[in-house]
Amino acid sequence: MTSMILPTSITGSLPKPTWLAEPGVLFASWRVPAERLPEAQDDAVRLVLADQQDAGLDIVSDGEQRRRHYIWGFLNGLTGIDTERLGEKRARGGRYGEKTAVARVVGEVTRPGPVFVEALRFTKAHATRPVKVTLPGPMTIVDSVADEHYREDEAALARRFATLLNAEALALAAAGADVIQLDEPCFNIYVDKVRAWGIETLERCLDGVNATTAIHICYGYGTPRVLAWKRSNRSWGEYAETLPLLAGSSVRQVSVECAASGVDPSVLGALRRQDVLLGVIDVGTEEVEWPDTVAARIRRTLPYVSPERLLPCTDCGLVPRSRQAARGKLRALVEGAALVRRQIGAERVS
Repeated sequence: MTSMILPTSITGSLPKPTWLAEPGVLFASWRVPAERLPEAQDDAVRLVLADQQDAGLDIVSDGEQRRRHYIWGFLNGLTGIDTERLGEKRARGGRYGEKTAVARVVGEVTRPGPVFVEALRFTKAHATRPVKVTLPGPMTIVDSVADEHYREDEAALARRFATLLNAEALALAAAGADVIQLDEPCFNIYVDKVRAWGIETLERCLDGVNATTAIHICYGYGTPRVLAWKRSNRSWGEYAETLPLLAGSSVRQVSVECAASGVDPSVLGALRRQDVLLGVIDVGTEEVEWPDTVAARIRRTLPYVSPERLLPCTDCGLVPRSRQAARGKLRALVEGAALVRRQIGAERVS
């Protein structure tokens, strides 16, 4: 994709224009009539591509402008899923609340056709950089739905979704996706399930995919409930258990949150084969980092991950932030990486 060290990208999502959806709200309804929505989404994708390319990002995405939510965007392309009449369950281990509104599995879940391929083709036609596409991971999907149809155990349901995700990933790779990333924040919550069947279903998703593959594992969006949990949390040890498991997998890149968490970067040393997408931008605040701050976050990791395997990134999606803050954070990310890149170049010359 790129031969430079420390290439930059975002995790996936960016804020939507206010004329497209209510800002700062997950699952926000569209503000554009259905008959005009595709054109409006095309325009939003053009805008976020311009923001990323103007900032100087090396790898871009469509900012998930066509999705109300990173999980529902995929589920809405399947049969057997109801995202209108929601259910309720204890999701994310109760970390952010005892009850969460979730989509319902109400019938046979199938993938009638590609979900994101046409969107990828549009993005590729308007991008000047390599393009990343994100998909929700099977463990996180299972944790985000109420199964009222199969009523089987979580591992079996995850395997069903993994098969459908693999078909989508294969189609995206064939359509020219440079990076295909699975979002699995639940890997930071259910470590026992990661061991039991999480790695297995991840491998099923990626089987035969001829593109750079990635997995994103974070501590959640910058929403009030997540931020409240982060402020009270005193233990950040999940990566020390999940990363060694991922080190033996076939995934090429692992995306981690290190800006707003208390994660010790030494745990990243377990990833000796994979590249590391290093979260150095806090997505939970409107405050725009100074490039020096970003550079310092990158340097903290260099004793454990070589710069050739390090890709500075955002902690998570920027969709809850204002567009102004997001644009500032993109620039800070690029400028902070450039500071470290120049320093490494000077040291190597000398």
